[in-house]
Amino acid sequence: MSSRAEMELAVKVQGEKVRSLKEQKADAAQIEDEVAKLLQLKAQLGTDDGKSKFVLKTPKGTRDYNPKQTAIREKVFNIIINCFKRHGAETIDTPVFELKETLTGKYGEDSKLIYDLKDQGGELLSLRYDLTVPFARYLAMNKIKAIKRYHIAKVYRRDNPAMTKGRYREFYQCDFDIAGEYDPMLPDAECLRIIYEILGELQIGEFLIKVNDRRILDGMFAVCGVPDEKFRAICSSVDKLDKTPWEDVKMEMVGEKGLAPETADLIGQYVQLNGGIEFIDRLQNDPLLSQNKVAVEALGDMKLLFEYLTLLGATDKINFDLSLARGLDYYTGMICEAVLLQNPNEIQPQQKDQSEESVGVGSVAGGGRYDGLVGMFDPKGRKVPCVGVSIGIERIFSIMEQKAENSAEKIRTTETQVLVASAQKKLLNERMKLVTELWNSGIKAELIYRKNPKLLNQLQYCEENGIPLVAIIGEQELKDGVVKLRVVATREEVDIPRGSLVEEIKKRTNHS
Repeated sequence: MSSRAEMELAVKVQGEKVRSLKEQKADAAQIEDEVAKLLQLKAQLGTDDGKSKFVLKTPKGTRDYNPKQTAIREKVFNIIINCFKRHGAETIDTPVFELKETLTGKYGEDSKLIYDLKDQGGELLSLRYDLTVPFARYLAMNKIKAIKRYHIAKVYRRDNPAMTKGRYREFYQCDFDIAGEYDPMLPDAECLRIIYEILGELQIGEFLIKVNDRRILDGMFAVCGVPDEKFRAICSSVDKLDKTPWEDVKMEMVGEKGLAPETADLIGQYVQLNGGIEFIDRLQNDPLLSQNKVAVEALGDMKLLFEYLTLLGATDKINFDLSLARGLDYYTGMICEAVLLQNPNEIQPQQKDQSEESVGVGSVAGGGRYDGLVGMFDPKGRKVPCVGVSIGIERIFSIMEQKAENSAEKIRTTETQVLVASAQKKLLNERMKLVTELWNSGIKAELIYRKNPKLLNQLQYCEENGIPLVAIIGEQELKDGVVKLRVVATREEVDIPRGSLVEEIKKRTNHS
């Protein structure tokens, strides 16, 4: 009994802690952690009869999708897949878990976020962290030297999720990659054009695609005096500039990573610069950068990239930004990240008239060139140059869901074209015959699972589910060999010869 009293006290204390954090408007992730602990304590406490109480919840950092949310997701996927196919990509699939050694050492500081599985049958396994490393393993294992592929699948990260911002522990990635030896910057330009097309078609707000090159960063670090062994660590710090002020990033470089303050100041002069093709010209004449062979070569490639992007009609949304670093270790050349400048759903009414400069509200795509990754897996170290982009699908889902909530437009969760209905009793057999004819002809059709449903109930079902047409049969229609086709929105009714019904439904619902 005393142990139960202790548990009750622990629940009370934890409950007060959660309430206090909410009153203080503490970090959402911290509140979520403490709520999870509270639910766990309540589950351990159980009920008065001593039975353990089961808490119904999804694991932290995951979510269910209801039919409306899934319909939105499907629409987004269709736009993305159509774009990938328009550019000639084929698709593959890989296991959701890989050998642990496949993933180890590929993600820099983010390696701590990999989910390791318990030893299963003598193999140490981990859930995939992204789709890029499994793709590189697939290329090396199958000795593939050239492929243009897309892959849409779930990945897993042991992160502190911010679910309101579209960040989870289980989430989809949509990747497009071009592998193979090609002339410089042509595949890179197409990858950027793909981001440009997808974000434009999704209509989620104004966006900017930032580009940089890892070689320019390395050259910049070298001329600023960063020791070789600190390149990746300093790169990881620079990568935080999209969320963290320069002074805080500088403090991390100097205080935590041991960089000389004057070196950090020199880096600061560069990483706060950005622009278009004229900015590249300026950097090519920079007294420090022009002394670094790697940086000079990369700036030449960046100029070529912008020339190609001009021909592809995409430069109006693309900006060369020296603060872009991307923390992953495997990037070797061009890197990119797309950010929303202003999500229309997040603008408060009083902000709409303000002429302040737009502020980035989250990354929605990213990627880059990784020419060395496949060689890490090949026994002979044979390299396959690769460049790719990943669309931040969960962030996009969150925006599209918010957009749908703010809109009066009803989202259909089915694609049913017609409901087969009857106006009289004892016509179930005839309804079943008609719906079968429609199914056999490829029409998306339903009927109500009642022997003698009321016509009003059948019409209400159509209105509630957005079904545009009702095919009504009665004794007279059967005698005349017709079906009464009703348009739900206008209540217009017309008798259609049974043999012409399929063609009429297709015509009225724009399904060929």
